[in-house]
Amino acid sequence: MFKTLSFLVVFMVASANLAAQKPVQHDIWDALLKKHVRKDGFVDYKGFVKDSARLNQYLEVLSSAHPQSSWSRAEQMAYWINAYNAFTVKLIVQHYPVASIKDIKKGIPLVNSVWDIKFIHIQDKTYDLNNIEHDILRPQFKDARIHAAINCASYSCPRLHNEAFTAAKLEQQLEAVTRSFVNDPLRNRIKADRAELSAIFNWFGGDFKRDAGSVRAFVNKYAQVKVKDTGKITFIDYDWSLNDVK
Repeated sequence: MFKTLSFLVVFMVASANLAAQKPVQHDIWDALLKKHVRKDGFVDYKGFVKDSARLNQYLEVLSSAHPQSSWSRAEQMAYWINAYNAFTVKLIVQHYPVASIKDIKKGIPLVNSVWDIKFIHIQDKTYDLNNIEHDILRPQFKDARIHAAINCASYSCPRLHNEAFTAAKLEQQLEAVTRSFVNDPLRNRIKADRAELSAIFNWFGGDFKRDAGSVRAFVNKYAQVKVKDTGKITFIDYDWSLNDVK
């Protein structure tokens, strides 16, 4: 009897570990995004507040399964993009109403700002939003399109995509959100002779240069109007007001 019980315990633990290693499903997050994010990317945070139980259910799914090396690159990347966006929404929901995400905790970015709050618990690890963006997404995946996929709950951010990122659709989704961001007149104003670009292209210029050779080349890959080699490039001041529906 003792041997049988011991075997059952070992089997249950092993089964739990295997389950935790499987890539998570993002169906709950997908449904929430379709319900509370408009096509223009503005967010119904009041709706998310009402649906906070469902949001917490999805965050528990994320917290239960840390990405594994056995997952494909696309599975890991989709996980971390969704995690960044979902936990950002969670921060807003916890403090709503708030005029700006920066009002939740003022400070110095990468030191003690809102992006440095250690509130993301995934199995036995704890993260802040900066960890996900600067320690995982950017250095591990080396894809500048990430900047169009993650959303910092602010007016000048690229639109929050109103569907969950998934491994099966990741390439198509990254192309779509990048094209949308570059051609969005609220974030970038592009003409052949000059381009006023989002500050994101200035802050993370190295990422875009790595992928395309230059910021101009990256923008021109997606822009409907191409910036001439002689066209002047400047950067727009960032608006940190909440990307809430009006």
